Formats: sequence, structure tokens, C-alpha cells
Amino acid sequence: MKKIKYFHYSWIAVVFVLFVSCESGFDSMNTHPTALTAVEPAFQLNNAISASAPNFTHAQCETSIVKQHMRIFSGVGACGNFNQNSRPTHNWNYTNQVRNLVEVINVTADDPSQVNLHNMARIWLAYTVMITTDSYGDVPYLEAGRALEGISAPAYDSQEQIYTGPNGILEEFRQATLELNTGSPTVSSDILYAGDITKWQRLGNSLLLRAAMRLVKVAPDIAEEYVGIAVNGPGGLMQSNDDNALLRHNSQFQNGPGNSLNGGQAHFNYLVEDFVEFLKGTDDPRLEAISVRYPGAQGATDMWDMIEAGTDDTTPENQVGIPMGYDNVSISGPIAADDRVSSLFAYSQVDRTRMMTPTAPSFLVTFAHTALLHAEAVIHGWVTGDASGLYSAAIEAHMQQFAHPDYGPGTAIDQSDIDTYIQNNPLEAGQELEQINNQYWVATFMIGNEAFANFRRSGFPDLTPNTYPNNDLTTEPFMRRFAYPDREISVNTTNVQAAISSQGGDAIDTRVWWDVP
Repeated sequence: MKKIKYFHYSWIAVVFVLFVSCESGFDSMNTHPTALTAVEPAFQLNNAISASAPNFTHAQCETSIVKQHMRIFSGVGACGNFNQNSRPTHNWNYTNQVRNLVEVINVTADDPSQVNLHNMARIWLAYTVMITTDSYGDVPYLEAGRALEGISAPAYDSQEQIYTGPNGILEEFRQATLELNTGSPTVSSDILYAGDITKWQRLGNSLLLRAAMRLVKVAPDIAEEYVGIAVNGPGGLMQSNDDNALLRHNSQFQNGPGNSLNGGQAHFNYLVEDFVEFLKGTDDPRLEAISVRYPGAQGATDMWDMIEAGTDDTTPENQVGIPMGYDNVSISGPIAADDRVSSLFAYSQVDRTRMMTPTAPSFLVTFAHTALLHAEAVIHGWVTGDASGLYSAAIEAHMQQFAHPDYGPGTAIDQSDIDTYIQNNPLEAGQELEQINNQYWVATFMIGNEAFANFRRSGFPDLTPNTYPNNDLTTEPFMRRFAYPDREISVNTTNVQAAISSQGGDAIDTRVWWDVP
């Protein structure tokens, strides 16, 4: 099995500051001895990166839209099951991340010794913007994060301009990656790669590939152009799990979903029937690593008792995913019709003692994602390569991620099981796009923003919509975006309303620019 390298920083959750001393004399007499006077740019970059870890609310909402994981009870995070506008629960971290990154970019712009920090921040800013525009559509971009320049109510940019404009994210990924310099000073405190510039180049190219593939339907010529640039960029694409961009967690900086599932939320959240049955249908060994059942459980106390007694069940053939489109009352119908479950609490869940602990890693961008997108680009004829080999390598890499040392015991998948699965599930002519994107669905499990984006981009997997009554959908069978957060509407009203008017409404089934039928 390939060895996966990681870097651990126990201080990641601490507020990153650097106190700069003043000269003695009058200035020091009139300066607060513990006041913050400057922030180290590298720490600001790390702060923005750490804020990219998936949180529980969006993980529940986005993963339920794509029918991986869902919350059965109403309230925060239930939007995907009930197809409801969950605007009051949204509190995007976009503003703080962008402000930090813009400040890093500005302060390092004219300093040749910080060329790598400057371009690392550009890459992460483009990534942060991509996540946000994919989720909402038009968002602030060119004026975002510029409060120090007097812009407190930034204008919204169209998603088309955010992607394809002269300073859009495609160009930012391309230029920033090109300008990274392996011969210049590194940023050893970098929490992703400890200053390894080659790995940052591969990340930049892989994110450029991801961004370009978003445009496969709306602007295929632009997509093809930038896919070629990404594949042939300096350093190339991600080569293995060694290049994965991930965050490690500890007791001070916990995995958001893992913390919630181990803090009383587990019995509200279940694996969806579609996801479980897909994995069962191909004897996928990842199901045993992900899932657990508590047969006969009637509540949370029973679940914990079964964990302590070792009577919980991870056997793949015994897993039962929950059907979507029901609440905790109406689910009684499916329960009564299924002799495998005796109560709501006996449906399969993501295993909080193994894959989803408070210290489980947060994978953000991986070799598996990249290889699958690369394989699809080959199928489109945009670049040359071995699509079948890339497809198999992606599956192997994702399965090998389960051996990460910060997962609980019993999560790793035997290499023999990986080999058997790949041998039994080859890429088949005429089915490539569906197979590739079905695997992307699995490889983005619990990475809600990317799973949701690729589902809309590709149209796969081919899921049956849930039909929960009294929902907020009007024109589409699935949610296509999030409504703007209440706080953003209240503090930037004029610009938000202009964006709503421009893109055709603030409904959850309004399609973003690149999401064409």
C-alpha cells in the first residue's frame, strides 16, 4: 500500500498573530502592550485554509441533496431532505476567508522574497471563491475582502465573469501556479504542504482542471483550453495521495461533522438508501469502512450501549439505507414495510467511531478527484491519456485514503479487496461518463460542496428525486443552489438585490450560470 504523508500542526485552531514591538520612547509609552499591531501573512493564509474544513450544517445539506447522507428531523441541515430554503441557517465564512487572503496578496505583492506566499494565497482565494459561487451563483469577487480600502458593500460579479473574466478564477489558477517558484523562499509554516512548492503547483493545476471541467456544458471550448493548460502546467497534476490537500484535526481543532455526530447528533443522521445500495450493488469494500447499523436500537442510548458492547453491525450485506422524502413521523410507513428495521434508529449511519471521529481528517482536494476529472477530459478528447488507467488509479487511491492514521481502527481496506473491486468494475465503452462521475460521487462523500457541484455539472449519478411534500421547489426536481444568507441580505442589500435580479431569482431551484440542462 502506498505510504501517505501528512503534516500535523496542533496549533491550527489558535488565532494566528504576530506581535510587532515598537521603538522605545514616546511611541512605546502610548501603545497598548498587548494590542495587535500586525498579522503575519503566512498565518492569515493558514487561517483561511483551516476555515475551509467542511462544517456540519453544509455537510448535511449538500450531502443530502446528492442522496449520500441526511438528517431525518427538521431544523438546521435538513434542507436537502425537505427541499427547503434554509437561508436562516446559512452563515457563509466567505467574508473572513476572502479578507485574510486579499490582505496576504496585497502585502506580499511587491516583495520578491514572498513570491510563493503571494501565489499560494491567490490559489486559495480562487478556490474559496469557486466554492462560494458554485453554491450561490453571483457573489462578490473583484471588490470582496477590501474593507480596508473603503469597500464595505462589495458589488456582486456574475458567475460567468468570476470564471472567465480577465481576472477570473481560471486565469488566477493558471497564473498563480505558473508564478510559483521552486527556487524562491518557501513557507515552512504552510499547513497543507509545509512549503513544498511542487505540491502547490500540482494543487493549482488540479484546481484549474476542476474549474475548467465545471464549464463542460456551458462553454466547452473554454473548458478544453484550460484543461490542456492544467494537464501540462508546471509540476503537472496531482500524482498520488501524497499530493492530497487535507486538514488534520485534534482536540482543539475538531472535524465539524465528526464532532457533531459524537456529541449527540448521530441519531438524527443516516446514510441514504441510494448511496448504500449503490455500494452494495458492486460489492464495494468502502461500505464496510463507512457504514454501521444498530439493529434493534430504539434510541440514542441503545446505540451507545451497542457500541460499548461491540454489537453494532458493519457487515456490508446487513446495511439498510434510509429512504428520502420522509420526516421522523412519516418514516413510520417505510419502517413498517421493511422487516430489516424495527425503528428509525436501526437504519445505517456513517460510523462515528471510525470514519467520522472528531479527529478524522478533512479531505479537500485529492488525487482521486483529479484522476477522475482527468479521465473524463480524455473521454471528451481534450487531452491524450489512458482513461481506463486513470479511472482505476482514482478508485484505488480513494480506497487507500481509508488507511489514514487519524481514522478509527478498522477503517483501512485490504489491498486484495481493492484489487478485486477494480478488476470486477472496469471502465466500459459507452458508459464512461456515468461510471467516472458515479465514482466521483463516492470519492466526494462528506465533501458536500464538491459532491453537490459535480452532481449538477455532470448529471450523475442518475438519482430519483425525493418527493417530500410542501417543499420550496417550483421548477426543478432537485435543489440547484443556496439562497443568499439573511445576514448578507441585511448588510449588502442593494448589491444582493441586483444579483438576484440578474440571475433570475433567489430560489433554491434557480440554476447557476454553468449549470445548464
